[in-house]
Amino acid sequence: MRASHRRRRPAVLPVALVLAAVVVAGCSPSDAQPRPGERTVGGTTEGQNPPPDRPAVALATDSSRESDAVIAAGGADAPYNYAPAVMRDEGRTRMWWCSQYGAAPPAGDDILHAEAADIEEPFTGPDGAAPVPVPVLSGNPGGFDGVHTCDPSVIRVNGTYYMYYTGAAGDHALGNSIGLATSTDGISWARANGGEPVVDPAHDTHRDNTYGAGQPAAVHLDGWFYLMFTDTTGREAGWNGAGQFVVRAKDPAFTTEVQALKADGFRPAPGTGAPRTDSLVDAFSADLMWVDALDAFAIAHETRDGTTLTFWDREFTANPFEPVIIPGPWREGPGLLREPEGHARISTRDPCDRVPVDVVRATVTGAAGAPTDLRHYGIDLQGVGACTDPARTLRVLDGVAMPSPVRTMDVVVEGKVVRVDRRSVAEALAGRVLDRRLPVLDTFPVATRLRAGAPALRAPGSGTGLLLDDGALWPIASDEIAELNDSALEAVDDQRWNAYPVGPVLGP
Repeated sequence: MRASHRRRRPAVLPVALVLAAVVVAGCSPSDAQPRPGERTVGGTTEGQNPPPDRPAVALATDSSRESDAVIAAGGADAPYNYAPAVMRDEGRTRMWWCSQYGAAPPAGDDILHAEAADIEEPFTGPDGAAPVPVPVLSGNPGGFDGVHTCDPSVIRVNGTYYMYYTGAAGDHALGNSIGLATSTDGISWARANGGEPVVDPAHDTHRDNTYGAGQPAAVHLDGWFYLMFTDTTGREAGWNGAGQFVVRAKDPAFTTEVQALKADGFRPAPGTGAPRTDSLVDAFSADLMWVDALDAFAIAHETRDGTTLTFWDREFTANPFEPVIIPGPWREGPGLLREPEGHARISTRDPCDRVPVDVVRATVTGAAGAPTDLRHYGIDLQGVGACTDPARTLRVLDGVAMPSPVRTMDVVVEGKVVRVDRRSVAEALAGRVLDRRLPVLDTFPVATRLRAGAPALRAPGSGTGLLLDDGALWPIASDEIAELNDSALEAVDDQRWNAYPVGPVLGP
């Protein structure tokens, strides 16, 4: 866990918490997480039985896998490597994690970035241009994160990358807070919120624990930004400071319309510093993702035998599925391989009945006494039955392309089936391309068609869009899509653009 191992980091904890980490790491899964229908609160449980028609379901697992070797390390002057954020992003796997580069001032924790074609392969600098990762965020002298930046969680929403991270102004007892940085490419970052934290320690307990707030995990779902994090000063943190709290807002900086998770779901809060009255799991160094196929959140945290996945419904009020474990050694918390908005990937093998779950975690203690050697481990959840419900089917298949019955391609876009004449265009529009058609898609009507050479309009204040057969103007994520479709671009004013009904955005 990030609370116990490294030598120089923002997460320097008191001796009591260091010892506690051993306790958490050594307990069984049943000791480290709530039983189905119960919420962990300060190391105890508070009964919340799920509705009788939704008992916790046992999920089968198979396809256990792990990397043959270390997939990422920081280089000779990076003594530790841990706390990864892992994203499948436009055909590549990207990873950001905590390390310390001697060449990156100031002399504190840095966040590194690297990428690979696949999670099993060695990660290198961006686009393979450098043999080792590059530092992308370091301390900001004079700020709350003046010395240390660590524990990144990265999502991409509408073309903007958001990195939530732990920051500290110095070593020991200075109190960590959570910051936010934004980027258009995932490499060059600018601090947001005026360089101020988006989450500070709540200090709503008298417990002598000075770590503060950190280890964020972010997800974007239905217009909400969800942020799960550790706050050792929270009222319902465990005796050792362990615990995971959640806030959400429509604003990525969490400055307005904040809601905090309570025992009965989300409730309006005056800000992210609202009392921490409800903890999801007694753990440090946890990660979070939304699983469309299960219609549930999954929390990944370390227990004795590996990474435990605990499942929660949309409001975090019940456990719809029993926990599962990704086995294997670890020395630091897991980073889930996720889609850009923090959602689980779909299975190209069987999207309706499988969910691949892959994590990266530090596996050894290095020469500096800190966790390092990032390796990959994974399993498949089996028998999820995602396509038994029409609404869930369309959510699971969102962004998926597959052959149509008439030698074209069908792409699911925000609940609509769009027939696309050209395979190259469908591939550009989709996050996943299946080589065979799923019979379940035949139960949904084709909403519209994108024909080769369809008109493309560009307006100065609105971007570029394609006119589909339904008469609507569908914005495109990139002009490359118009080029692939042989659609000639016509410049129009905003008035003409606004005269058309507008469809969802086409493209990942």
